[in-house]
Amino acid sequence: MKYQSRKKALLLLADGTIFYGKSVGDKEGTAFGEVCFNTGMTGYQEIFTDPSYFGQLMVTTNAHIGNYGTNSEEVESESIKIAGLICRNFSYEYSRPVADASLEEFLNKNELFAISDVDTRALVSYIRDNGAMNAVISTRVNDIEGLKKELKKVPSMEGLELAGKVSTKEPYYFGDEDAAYRISALDIGIKKNILRNLAKRGAYIKVFPFNSSFEELSTWNPDAYFISNGPGDPEPLSEAIATAKEIIKTDKPLFGICLGHQVIALANGVSTYKMHNGHRGINHPILNLLTGKGEITSQNHGFAINKEETEANDNLEITHVHLNDKTVAGIRMKNRDVFSVQYHPEASPGPHDADYLFDDFFQLIEKTTKQKAEV
Repeated sequence: MKYQSRKKALLLLADGTIFYGKSVGDKEGTAFGEVCFNTGMTGYQEIFTDPSYFGQLMVTTNAHIGNYGTNSEEVESESIKIAGLICRNFSYEYSRPVADASLEEFLNKNELFAISDVDTRALVSYIRDNGAMNAVISTRVNDIEGLKKELKKVPSMEGLELAGKVSTKEPYYFGDEDAAYRISALDIGIKKNILRNLAKRGAYIKVFPFNSSFEELSTWNPDAYFISNGPGDPEPLSEAIATAKEIIKTDKPLFGICLGHQVIALANGVSTYKMHNGHRGINHPILNLLTGKGEITSQNHGFAINKEETEANDNLEITHVHLNDKTVAGIRMKNRDVFSVQYHPEASPGPHDADYLFDDFFQLIEKTTKQKAEV
């Protein structure tokens, strides 16, 4: 053991339940957020830097975290976005040829507080039964009443707008400026690998802040639009919803992922709701209703769109469903080149089942630009 005198630590849930553990390293600390869990066996560095996890205390269900170290290229944003880490066994030593640092070094660099030696099997089972809720991790094991008072002040994820916390502050470009197509992307928590997938298929992307208007996105004269993933409740994103409504009025393709999927639904009058404990992992089964094929997908969301309202909407068609709970996993508009999915086709956690969604997007772009050229 690298640290012989690690600090005692605890996880205190909003309902008063306590799980005990120890601090990672010899750090003292406290971190608040909504507790959630991810069932992925690998990809912890990508998970920790995913903007969609902003403000959440991450429980990793894999028993060993840190055993393959970290690599500076394997990030989805410029910094860690989770609020804190909870795991069973933390590996201070790592073994992987392409790793350039340990996970401990990576966490320290990003000033993230983490605890280990927690019974994560019992914890995940408890969250499954009782739902995601606010929590605190801390080495203040003798100040439980004080932690309870502070925890009560932490706002609920429901109704919380977080896209503004992770979105770019200024527009920027990604890809080859001589690419065949231009895409305006609304950044409400965009992952780097989404941009890579768009760029490698022949797009030059201009990324805009979360509160950008349709006029700002359209001034660049793009061939298509994209609305990204992101954290928090979609309903407070009034500016993004208004922008989506204006995009839909155009004849140009629009693709949305995760939070972007929810924004497109809201722009069509379909409400969203907070799920009991959400979908977070790299092995979620999806059924494509258009092809009848199943897909193994990566997911990360705590909100979903209303299925009954979607089915009753004359402009929308459900294209994908989650096979575990039958929630809506994808929609498309019947009279527009607009579609979205609740999962992450860019994540490619082994299976590449959902890659085709980017290809579908570019087929729509090619079709519309060709039609425009013929007019």
